[in-house]
Amino acid sequence: MPASSSSIPFERYDEEFLSLTEQVTSKLRPLDPAASSLPPTAEADIKMAYNLLLQADDLLKQMGLEARGEDDPLVKRDLLAKVRVCKTRLANLRDDYEAAKNHVDRSSLGLNPDIMELGGGNNYHRSNNNQHSKDRLLSNTDSLQSQSETLAHARSIMAETEGVALEITEELSRHRETISSAHNRVRQVTGMTNRARRIVQSMSRREVQQKLILYGVAGTIILVFLMLIFGMFR
Repeated sequence: MPASSSSIPFERYDEEFLSLTEQVTSKLRPLDPAASSLPPTAEADIKMAYNLLLQADDLLKQMGLEARGEDDPLVKRDLLAKVRVCKTRLANLRDDYEAAKNHVDRSSLGLNPDIMELGGGNNYHRSNNNQHSKDRLLSNTDSLQSQSETLAHARSIMAETEGVALEITEELSRHRETISSAHNRVRQVTGMTNRARRIVQSMSRREVQQKLILYGVAGTIILVFLMLIFGMFR
């Protein structure tokens, strides 16, 4: 099916979204928790990935608006399906980002399990207090991270709710137009019926008038005929 002119911006948004997600993937790949070490640019990469995710989220909202504004039902269905696929991809990237961020945060606090195993028992006892401080910092970080995830989830729900509300509004608008069109057709039919009724009434009046004229002419003829007969026998 050839793309309609209104879906051209959507295709551009789709290409840009794909480019952003590929950039996010390239930034998160070296930060995989399974990796033995992190690159020196880990913190910069995680910030860049976060900014790219924000851009992708904004772009996804624009794609949703373009899809819901499509007039052709078939094209609209296909575009909304693409938006759902992009939402799933973005959600997966967010999960990857959260895992990578936790990994970077733990590494920045010195909580690398391999490093701790390499330290001797005496070193462990000497750094016990520091370890408790790091644990508290990590707990606070996890709490903040959980709150951030809750807010992100809430924003996602709000965006989806907004999209559903827009779709419902569009459906109601289409139903309103259909009802208005039906009312107009009913008014047109009613007007035609009234005109037909007036025509029938006018024809009935003409018929009555014609009958009265015929009766009058017949009565006049009979009267004249009687007067002639009366004159002849007078």
